[in-house]
Amino acid sequence: MDRDISRNAINWYPGHMNKARIMMEENIRLVDLVIEIVDARAPLSSRNPDIDRLGKGKGRVIILNKSDLSDKALNEKWKAYFISKGIQAVLLDSKGKNGLKGIMTAVNNACAAKIAKDRAKGIVNSSLKAMVVGIPNVGKSTFINAFVGKNVATTGNKPGVTKGKQWIMVNKELELLDTPGILWPKFEDQEVGRRLAYLGSINDEILVTEELAGDLLVALYRDYPKFLEDRYKITADVVDSESEAAFSTPQSRMLDHIAKNRGCLKKGGEVDYFKTAGIVLDDFRSGRIGLITLERP
Repeated sequence: MDRDISRNAINWYPGHMNKARIMMEENIRLVDLVIEIVDARAPLSSRNPDIDRLGKGKGRVIILNKSDLSDKALNEKWKAYFISKGIQAVLLDSKGKNGLKGIMTAVNNACAAKIAKDRAKGIVNSSLKAMVVGIPNVGKSTFINAFVGKNVATTGNKPGVTKGKQWIMVNKELELLDTPGILWPKFEDQEVGRRLAYLGSINDEILVTEELAGDLLVALYRDYPKFLEDRYKITADVVDSESEAAFSTPQSRMLDHIAKNRGCLKKGGEVDYFKTAGIVLDDFRSGRIGLITLERP
């Protein structure tokens, strides 16, 4: 636990993501609007900045997905933030199908100018075409399946499930172009990379999960200390305690405390940091620690 993840730059851009970016650039001319799925727990960090460039001149809708796992007090603030930027925004829980009714309203509002232009030409029943975009693991396929009302997109709980594009008919008013989730080549702000790693948008297999979980606990102790106390019995005494162990840090002390309480020990009583980290990350991603948002508007 003596290494610090902040010194390990998170930089991941596999070949299939570059292909997905090129495909999006080639197909953006086919659509009227861009529906961008973000994770409500980190609405800015889970946005791909390339989308603003790709979607320039198109109608824009942002779906704040997984809003059932995020801080309720911040959900409305984030929605208002995006609306203030001229982007339609909808809070959504795709799995629970809460918020679906607001999506068509947002789509029509985003394309109001095009709809009015078509009507002026006598075109009254033309369908809108939308490209659905989002970084890995924000729930894009789950959103599409919930919106359409049947399983038409492949879902999974790890990044990179959607492999190619597909057109999906929602209703007579809207057709969706699904695309693979893409990240951007380099995170200029490593804090963005960390937040995405916490959420599972970056494959755990390329990360040091022990360090990731330790840093997550520090962030949660700063913003949601009561949640850590309720879930893991972590208090200031644990975080600030003096320790004779080499390389003792707040991260290692919190992980040690959780490991001992959960029985995550190897033979001889040595802490199993890998197993403990898995518990912490899974608890966070599933909402068992609490309803948490990692950044403020």
